[in-house]
Amino acid sequence: MSKLKRRRRELRAAGLLTAPFLFVFTVFFLYPTYKVIALSFTDAPLIGEGQWIGFANYAKLLNDRLFFTSLWNNLYFVLLTVVPTTVIALLIALAVSKLKGRMQALVLTLFFLPYVLPVSVVTLIWAWMLDFQFGILQPLIAAVTGKPVPVFRNPYWVMPMIAVVTIWWTNGFNVLLLIAGLRNIPQDLYEAASLDGATPWQRFWRVTWPLLWPVTALVLTLQLILQLKLFDQVYLLSNGGPFNSSYVVLMQMYREAFQLNNGGYASAIAMVLFLVIVIVSVLQFQILRIGGRK
Repeated sequence: MSKLKRRRRELRAAGLLTAPFLFVFTVFFLYPTYKVIALSFTDAPLIGEGQWIGFANYAKLLNDRLFFTSLWNNLYFVLLTVVPTTVIALLIALAVSKLKGRMQALVLTLFFLPYVLPVSVVTLIWAWMLDFQFGILQPLIAAVTGKPVPVFRNPYWVMPMIAVVTIWWTNGFNVLLLIAGLRNIPQDLYEAASLDGATPWQRFWRVTWPLLWPVTALVLTLQLILQLKLFDQVYLLSNGGPFNSSYVVLMQMYREAFQLNNGGYASAIAMVLFLVIVIVSVLQFQILRIGGRK
């Protein structure tokens, strides 16, 4: 009987401890998710009820050229950022890991500092540096192209430059993860490899890379999810232009919901983007996990 009472007390205590989390999770995640799914099958405005229209919003998406343009821009941005930012972060982490003491802490702080800045500050800094008339980076661009370029008003430059801004802004977090992974590699393995006559490249390829692969796969997966949710930088730097060359899925969702008051259609866009993120990220993670076993 005492065991039964103790079990009940444990369950009661567990319920009391998890109740706040369950309440917050239900109110701020489960219920909004349910509402978005339900709205995507209606013609409701952003606020208010609508009529049930079934899969009409999803059928409309299939014929929406702007949606496919924005989806392509999202995928293009993923190609510009996910692998490059991971490679750059890995190179920085390898270099920083060679430093010691205060110098390592100082350099790591300098690389991590942009990550703590709000996106509004980041875009303001880069908009100033790349300003067509007064930008301090325009002479560098002119040295390459022969003339200054209004990068955020040029359809060929806008997405690559937003990718550069994003990599500069977010790469500090990736560096931090990779340095943590490097610190978890036992030094005995490097000493044993050196005694066997391994070159620095062989030590990296045979020791560092296999043991760092799980962290690298995590960085790649996190970056994929983050870059598919691109909105802030585009909205503040180019507003989707020029000629929709930087128009992304979340911008269309924002336009449909908050400017055109099409809550149902915006919810359908959100659901499609959610499914794309889930499917692509799960596939990538599984492929990376399989690749890491070889």
